[in-house]
Amino acid sequence: MTPHPQAAARIVPTVLIVALFFLWGAANNLNDVLIAHFKGLFSLGDFGAGLVQSAFYLGYFCLAIPAALFMRAYGYRAAVLLGLGLYGAGALLFWPAAAALSYPFFLVALFVIASGLAFLETSANPLIARLGSPETAARRLNFAQAFNPLGSITGVLIGRAFILSDAPHTLDRATQAASVQIPYLVIGLGVLFWALLIRLAPFPAIATQPEPNEGVGAAADFAALARTPRFLAGVLAQFFYVGAQVGVWSFMIRYAEVTIPGTRATEAAGYLTASLVVFMIGRFVGAALMGRIRPLPLLTAFAAIAAACCAFASLAGGMAGVVALVASSFFMSIMYPTIFAETVAGLGTRTKAGSALLVMAIIGGAVFPAAMGLVSDASGSIVPAMLVPAGCFLVVLLFGLSARGATR
Repeated sequence: MTPHPQAAARIVPTVLIVALFFLWGAANNLNDVLIAHFKGLFSLGDFGAGLVQSAFYLGYFCLAIPAALFMRAYGYRAAVLLGLGLYGAGALLFWPAAAALSYPFFLVALFVIASGLAFLETSANPLIARLGSPETAARRLNFAQAFNPLGSITGVLIGRAFILSDAPHTLDRATQAASVQIPYLVIGLGVLFWALLIRLAPFPAIATQPEPNEGVGAAADFAALARTPRFLAGVLAQFFYVGAQVGVWSFMIRYAEVTIPGTRATEAAGYLTASLVVFMIGRFVGAALMGRIRPLPLLTAFAAIAAACCAFASLAGGMAGVVALVASSFFMSIMYPTIFAETVAGLGTRTKAGSALLVMAIIGGAVFPAAMGLVSDASGSIVPAMLVPAGCFLVVLLFGLSARGATR
């Protein structure tokens, strides 16, 4: 059966944009490797090494609204191209940063990469949602987001193979620093090549044209969204969800080391890799289930189970607790794209502004892991800290229930 001409015309743009979800997944999870690498290279404490993630979250938070304003003026594809340009430039900056043996230079490079990712996430998520029928937007976005954890796994594997492959104490600092140059050079050139493909490929008008009769001024849009309870509930749910996800994954290795005596860090890291694999499987399974179950009821059920998994892990410890945390990744899988798609649904010309605020909500990833650290320090164990993400998932559950009853 021959595809409808309009649907066929969207295939190439959809493939090119879906690949972006892979690219920013790889960048995000390379940070986990960089934290360990830079801690030894620059003799940093935990706070100093943690600035890697701070630079990322700051880049996302600061550039999300400018990305929305840019999209209003120039369209989705132009924002994607600028995002890829910043991503590629930041990756290429790793070469001189390594040559200079400068940690602040690396942080600047990471901020530039994250600035590009802010443009990509702010534009690619709503673009995928609008490249097709509104009724299947959440399912389509879940499918696209399934490639994000595949990129995450790839990023971890690249980092382990090329950045952490040599024991730090056997190498001088210049050699250690140089280990990041080739991986990021290849990433930078690959990203810029992908930008060229997107620039040359034909895209539908919805991706290339600004909103009719709109300029860059978007204050009215943001003000209107601030008065929309359903939208604000979606932003709040995204804030709590990202905090829960980052918190569980950030403390997965420590949880395994503490609760399973004799567990080595490399073995514990395998549980994190397993979580990413389970997360990726959940994305594909979730997208398939949405062919039979509406997104919000599925989100509600998954949030309830994820909360139960984390609550169990906060009580059990040991291998049972680790398995529960790994399992929670399966149920996290559909949350970000489903919350995103359901929150921007029906926003029309305010979609770009809404997307920016949803991307800014990932600052939750900086807030809740810190809260987990406070609980851990106060209690003397990381185990009860898993109650923090359990509570976050309950907020997502409440969003699923409330949004089902709201009218668009």
